[in-house]
Amino acid sequence: MDPRKDIREFLTTRRARITPQQAGIPDYGAKRRVPGLRREEVALLAGVSVDYYTRLERGNLTGVSDTVLGAVAKVLELDEAERAHLWDLVRASTTIRKTQPKPTTAQIRPNLQHVLDALVGAPAWVSNDRLDILATNRLCEALYADAFAGPQRPVNLARYIFLEPKSRQFFLDWEQHADNAVDILRTSAGRNPYEEQLTKLVGELSTRSDDFRTRWGAHNVRFHRTGVKRMHHADVGDLDLTFEGMEVSSHPGLTLYVMTAEPGSASDERLRILASWASPTENAPRGARVLPPEQG
Repeated sequence: MDPRKDIREFLTTRRARITPQQAGIPDYGAKRRVPGLRREEVALLAGVSVDYYTRLERGNLTGVSDTVLGAVAKVLELDEAERAHLWDLVRASTTIRKTQPKPTTAQIRPNLQHVLDALVGAPAWVSNDRLDILATNRLCEALYADAFAGPQRPVNLARYIFLEPKSRQFFLDWEQHADNAVDILRTSAGRNPYEEQLTKLVGELSTRSDDFRTRWGAHNVRFHRTGVKRMHHADVGDLDLTFEGMEVSSHPGLTLYVMTAEPGSASDERLRILASWASPTENAPRGARVLPPEQG
């Protein structure tokens, strides 16, 4: 990944989506050669020279101030995730690259696994910002049984979404899930542009999936904190589940996700049925259930 190239493409795509009318620029009916705002219009609205903004958009951010970045972010109407992404890209492009050690497999503390196992009525899992599922409870594995059917560990939700055809039947709003997955990976790439495993994952998905490659080029980002997932489970049918994501303070970079159904709803009843099937038997092994270490 190239932070300077990413800055150029990120600012260009954000500029293209803002119409002159949105920015308060009079439209005199003249045909415009480019969609959205021109560079000189962004510069004018941000209070900087055209040459200065052009250098920014080309990835030359040496000495750029937070004030200027804030002004540009305001003109381009960046949301919270986009603002954070811009600052991440700036930080990556202006910091001397250091050799990064190969990341080790995250070891989930037993106490955290106990928390997952205690949530017997709600699918719960811990993942990193590459969308690797690192630990789960039984109900999560039952819900995502199709994703866990393959041999590769850890299960990666982005790889499942884009490379497993069955994911299109499992996720009822597959397009939204695909958008979310790419946006999360793009956000992660802004924070860690030289992270080897992330780079390999993006390269693999870009090579094997046109759907991924198109979305990756859009440079969209988002925070994945809460939302609704609509799924079709082969055994219990359709499920509408709300998820909450919580950062794990004891494991920087990891997030605990928990999904629940509206009490008394059809999804709630179906989730209860699935939970009863996923309950451990008397002979089932007990204790920590950390998933196997990453391969390769």
